Amino acid sequence: MLIDVHCHLTAPEFEGRVREVVEKSVEAGVKAIITSGLGYEDGLKALEISDYRIVYPSLGVSPYMLEGYERVIELIGRESRRIVAIGEVGLDYWRVRDDEERNRQRRVFREFIELSKSLDLPLIIHSRSAGRYALEILFEMKAERVIMHAFDGAAKHAVKAVEKGYMFSIPPSIARSQQKRNLVKRIPLENLLLESDSPVLSPVAGQVNYPWNILVSAEWIGKIKGVPIEKVIEATGRNAAEILDLRL
Repeated sequence: MLIDVHCHLTAPEFEGRVREVVEKSVEAGVKAIITSGLGYEDGLKALEISDYRIVYPSLGVSPYMLEGYERVIELIGRESRRIVAIGEVGLDYWRVRDDEERNRQRRVFREFIELSKSLDLPLIIHSRSAGRYALEILFEMKAERVIMHAFDGAAKHAVKAVEKGYMFSIPPSIARSQQKRNLVKRIPLENLLLESDSPVLSPVAGQVNYPWNILVSAEWIGKIKGVPIEKVIEATGRNAAEILDLRL
């Protein structure tokens, strides 16, 4: 099962052609796509375009755009049976340098972790330039069902998360990222997932990314691990279906 555990089909780049993108993804062998709605209005769009056969929604907020996050928490509570995960949520220390705003990020992050535990939903974590700090909070709050999306931290921190059963989703940008390749070397196949994060993190810098490019992620994982791509697709698909409770 080829599963894209994280992308943004509601992005402006796909406006008016979501159906075309989904159809082309299916033709490429993609069985399921998790589209992340960021913020209240975008979350409503994610719910609207989800068909629960190929496209499934997750709901969250960008850590650097927290205005109105309370409405997203209300939306998640109201639509908890219709979503497969909470996210993306987390920390972003690359865009946000102000200490007060970083404190706010941490406080809101904790609220979403508590919400995920109360609703028994997995978390999809954004942790740009803040991987170690996001993991510290997740460990402290004893979060269990966790997907670290496009993790850009050190592999040594990722290994500690693997010990707790956390999953790491690998984007197509692994084709141009030594950091992502180092990550894959250290993480067992049992803890890896595929994501596109489309329309960003394309295998070629500056190009629009698409869900079917998770094949690039799978190829690189296979090359690094020394296993056939079929085994990578099977393992990551099984991992995704289990943590997201997908019935495919």
